Amino acid sequence: MTTKLVDAALAVQLMDLTSLNSNDSTAAIQALVASIKPNLGIPAAVCVYSEFVDDAKLALAERELSYVKVATVTNFPSGNSELSEVINETLIAIERGADEIDLVLPYQALIAGDEATALEYVRASKECCPEHVQLKVIIESGELKTAQLITLATEIAIAGGADFVKTSTGKVAVNATLEAAEIILRTIKMSGKAVGFKAAGGVKTVVDASNYLQLGLNIMGKEYVNTPTFRFGASGLLIDVYDILKSKA
Repeated sequence: MTTKLVDAALAVQLMDLTSLNSNDSTAAIQALVASIKPNLGIPAAVCVYSEFVDDAKLALAERELSYVKVATVTNFPSGNSELSEVINETLIAIERGADEIDLVLPYQALIAGDEATALEYVRASKECCPEHVQLKVIIESGELKTAQLITLATEIAIAGGADFVKTSTGKVAVNATLEAAEIILRTIKMSGKAVGFKAAGGVKTVVDASNYLQLGLNIMGKEYVNTPTFRFGASGLLIDVYDILKSKA
């Protein structure tokens, strides 16, 4: 197979197929799950708002895809909710059956110099998660802007017990970039801890995905670029992936 075909086949396996729109509905989530074509590849997870976790679980079960994880978001997208509200969101999402929690770090507090609050949100959210529920921490790298702040946010996420560090919400002007991804990956490597990486926002084509896959391979090695430790948060990417894989079929 060509490199593009190999990367397309890998990208779909690493994808958190995402719908986080203000007009989401049960029908929209059903359509999201219906867009999965098992003969062309199955994503690692679907990521939806908490109120649609049940819908996603049911739609996946109906297609015999119950092994696909369901992720949801908390403190989203501003990162400004009260901690008590975030904890409540997290507990409700887990009760609804969420397998993964994508928490927005209170990045604006961090930009203002408040490291303690950022760490508290991660630790408290992690404490809510039973062993089978993973915590991904969204640092909103495009808003942090500097390498120093991106590094610090990644270190705080890791110190707080994050299972993944995720670049972005997809709701700000600058989302995932290769520059931010490199800083995050190198910081994870320096920590020596088994923490995953998720690029989200702006990864729309297999060419985009290939660049991140190569970066992960170069910094972390082949074993890291796998579902337990490497993800893409995407919606449109699935279309490009399937178009490429269909050409092989």
